[in-house]
Amino acid sequence: MRKGIYIFAAVVSLYAVYLLLSDNKSGVEPEEKAQSLSLKKHSEAFNQSIDSILNAYLSISDGLVNADSVKVKASSAKLTQFLSTIDTVELKKDTAAVFLTVMSTISDMQFNLQELQKQSDLQEMRKCFKNLTDVMYPAFFSSIQYEGGTVYLQNCPMAFEDEIPANWISNHPEIVNPYLGNNHPVYKSSMLHCGEIKDSLTVK
Repeated sequence: MRKGIYIFAAVVSLYAVYLLLSDNKSGVEPEEKAQSLSLKKHSEAFNQSIDSILNAYLSISDGLVNADSVKVKASSAKLTQFLSTIDTVELKKDTAAVFLTVMSTISDMQFNLQELQKQSDLQEMRKCFKNLTDVMYPAFFSSIQYEGGTVYLQNCPMAFEDEIPANWISNHPEIVNPYLGNNHPVYKSSMLHCGEIKDSLTVK
């Protein structure tokens, strides 16, 4: 009887070992599997370069809000520089179609920034800013598979001549209008928060 108990215990032990080995036959610990699922597509350096691009754009927007043409031009120069130093090697890891889309978008952004640099009138700068925005969103953020926080596409329904709408990008939902701003010749700062969110983009 006792011998039978020993045999039964041995069989149970062997079966437990078998289950343990078969469950971990890949040799990867469960904790390692969980970590691999949370990895981002891009390197930290690449994501920081995209953050720099976004921050330079937001600085242009802030300059327009405050009718500060010096800040607008300085920030647009920074954005041009950041675009020229983006890590295209990392982008080549994607498909050829994605890479070409990104490079075409960057080229269009640089063209609009060059046009902005030529302007001395704030309203003309705002028109270039509108064109820059239209190129950036969503094409730039979508094609690079942006991995930062939420970005919002916001709209002013009366950006030009009180009837022509224009969009801008923000990293927060609050409306701070770069087209009407703090120092509008007619509205002063009363239209600073005029506008609405049209869309948003968040990394999945």
